[in-house]
Amino acid sequence: MDSPSSTTRIAARSSMIDSIRGCGLSGMRIHKEDLRRKLSIPEYLRIAMSNAIRRKETEPPADTCQSDVIVDGNGVEPPEAPMVVFINSRSGGRHGPELKERLQELMGKEQVFDLSEVKPHEFVQYGLACLEKLAELGDFCAKDTRQKMRIVVAGGDGTVGWVLGSVGELNKQGRGPVPPVAIIPLGTGNDLSRSFGWGGSFPFAWKSAVKRTLQRASAGPICRLDSWHAVIQMPSGEVVDPPHSLNPTEDCALDQGLQIEGALPEKVNCYEGVFYNYFSIGMDAQVAYGFHHLRNEKPYLAQGPISNKLIYSGYSCTQGWFLTPCISDPNLRGLKNILRMHVKKVNCSEWEQVAVPKSVRAIVALNLHNYASGRNPWGNLSPEYLEKKGFVEAHADDGLLEIFGLKQGWHASFVMVELISAKHIAQAAAIRLEFRGGEWKDAFMQMDGEPWKQPLNRDYSTFVEIKRVPFQSLMISGE
Repeated sequence: MDSPSSTTRIAARSSMIDSIRGCGLSGMRIHKEDLRRKLSIPEYLRIAMSNAIRRKETEPPADTCQSDVIVDGNGVEPPEAPMVVFINSRSGGRHGPELKERLQELMGKEQVFDLSEVKPHEFVQYGLACLEKLAELGDFCAKDTRQKMRIVVAGGDGTVGWVLGSVGELNKQGRGPVPPVAIIPLGTGNDLSRSFGWGGSFPFAWKSAVKRTLQRASAGPICRLDSWHAVIQMPSGEVVDPPHSLNPTEDCALDQGLQIEGALPEKVNCYEGVFYNYFSIGMDAQVAYGFHHLRNEKPYLAQGPISNKLIYSGYSCTQGWFLTPCISDPNLRGLKNILRMHVKKVNCSEWEQVAVPKSVRAIVALNLHNYASGRNPWGNLSPEYLEKKGFVEAHADDGLLEIFGLKQGWHASFVMVELISAKHIAQAAAIRLEFRGGEWKDAFMQMDGEPWKQPLNRDYSTFVEIKRVPFQSLMISGE
């Protein structure tokens, strides 16, 4: 066992209990009309925002502004808790389209955005901008609606991260306030949802749960969440198929405070992205990569969260994590063979090299308490152990990532059922990973569940640098 725990861990959690807790199946009856009055944005504003998104323009039509009557006090009253919902209608199995219809009944059609039709950045760039323009013209209702706006995301962790990244652009543009985000969990892991009290799975009694979820999202307290910027620099000419969370960039200057050893290529390719839960390299990412490709090739196998988890578990047994001898393939050896790691520790501005344990075949940099469908691989560490290791208690807004390692598949399995903790490596405010291929032609990586195959070069290093985004994301607590 790698570390003592201050409390006895519960080996398995009931997803049904998580759902009941997260989606609020207890309490007073919520009347549909009362909820609709509380959440519904006035029709003229809904139509103005919808038209702005459709036309991809921020200027409202000349007849939209109601400022003349609002200033006189006889105009439209702003809603108590204006809200919009982004839904990934393809998630949640067969319930996705039904949930979309239910949300439209409770709020109004123009306040529910299907992500296959309206992208989050379009809402930010055109919909919110339309409200801001009306507010500038003296429309009090538009101003109050914009200031009180909240967002609910119905989808998995990837969908939530997509929306958070889009609304986070408001910080860079100086367009506050940034709307806080609540979650209706429709994905497989739903670790972001679990971390903020919205449950771990889509509830069975979802029709009654939706009203309570919207009610709690309208009044829940605001929490903060760190987000992390990852930059990947590789020798030019290497072909990579990045996930949606990574985008090509011209600006890929690494931290000059850490000197690079060895020669650098004349030209490099760079990608950047943001994650909220974890960044990992090694066997766990390789299993995720294979699973995603299998699911894309044979979509009929993946009909919901339970079947996904069964297939994922079975697929992990075929990837050499459990029984294949490490000597049979260089790619099955420990990450120590290809990886050099530097970190900036808590309250420290200097880079420090951290040894990679030779037995570790997967390394995870974790921001939340939840990983892989609600597991806590970092563990609940005692104050004595924290002091001995120089760690601090982990939180989602502490500006630190918890770095841990997983050994062979059996070790990872025991960690996932919380019988033991993972191999603790470091806590870091910034991370620099350097990969040199040698016998390895590629490595596997993933950010928040989106895996990819990263090509490695024998002569030149590939770098991954992770730093905290200056602005924190705002989450609505469901607890």
